[in-house]
Amino acid sequence: MKEKKLVFKKVKKKYFTFIKKQEILGEPFYNKLKQLNFFYLPICDYIFKKFKNSQKTFIIGLSGGQGSGKSTIAQIIKIILKTKYNLNVVNFSIDDYYKTSEERIKLSKIYSKLFITRGVPGTHDTKLLMSHIKKLKRKNFKQFSIPKFDKSIDDRMKKKNWVKIKKKPQIIIFEGWCVGARPQSNNSLNKPINRLEKYYDVDLTWRKKVNNELKKKYNNIFRLLNILIYLKVPNFKSVLKWRILQEKKLKIKSKGKKVMNEFQIKKFIMYYERITKNMMKDLGKNSNIVIRLDQKHRLHSLKFN
Repeated sequence: MKEKKLVFKKVKKKYFTFIKKQEILGEPFYNKLKQLNFFYLPICDYIFKKFKNSQKTFIIGLSGGQGSGKSTIAQIIKIILKTKYNLNVVNFSIDDYYKTSEERIKLSKIYSKLFITRGVPGTHDTKLLMSHIKKLKRKNFKQFSIPKFDKSIDDRMKKKNWVKIKKKPQIIIFEGWCVGARPQSNNSLNKPINRLEKYYDVDLTWRKKVNNELKKKYNNIFRLLNILIYLKVPNFKSVLKWRILQEKKLKIKSKGKKVMNEFQIKKFIMYYERITKNMMKDLGKNSNIVIRLDQKHRLHSLKFN
């Protein structure tokens, strides 16, 4: 009992230290201790039990709309799994596997100009991502580096800035806005969901290509997930609101580098709207863990499926 209290004290200290840093960036946290006790600890206990039974490198998918808090929650889960269970945890984002600006320009010339804009399935380097996941799971692990994407310049960083993975992880936290997304039926693609689709994807080339990417390359990656955690946002309006907040944080982090204004963000999230709304209908039922967020960006409820 005494040992458990000491471990909890250690977890609590690291958790509060991390949150304090996040709040400096302008993100308020409510009921911090309650969130730890009733959300994060039960989630980590669930993950550990599943991992303990498999004894293999475990991949956790963490998904949710833009600005929902995926990166923050991924980091909190990592802190708890490392501190409470002494596990070696690696976390990274699908965002870091965006194709380079040059590669997206080439893609846009073949299919649609809309592929210049990063985000949707088809704009990630799935070949590189799959090879890195396999390397992380390999028994005879050898250290290597994973990419970093700089959103302020809309391009992949040079290899010297990539993140080196020195030790084989026991747990991989793989987060991203479309992680776990499933394709739609071809018929459901016919009706445009917003002005972007209506005026810039008249012949459905972009929509069909994105959907086919989900069916094949992305599905092959998502099938490797052992657990999928889904952050369910109240509605798509919240995505816009929180994406604006996220951009403000990015401006602070990038020390004044170019970021999007509100008008640009409104246009930008149109690229994400179709898949985000489909995930809101689909992943609430088809995820292992669902964290429901309220209008004020607070953790509202937790469900294990």
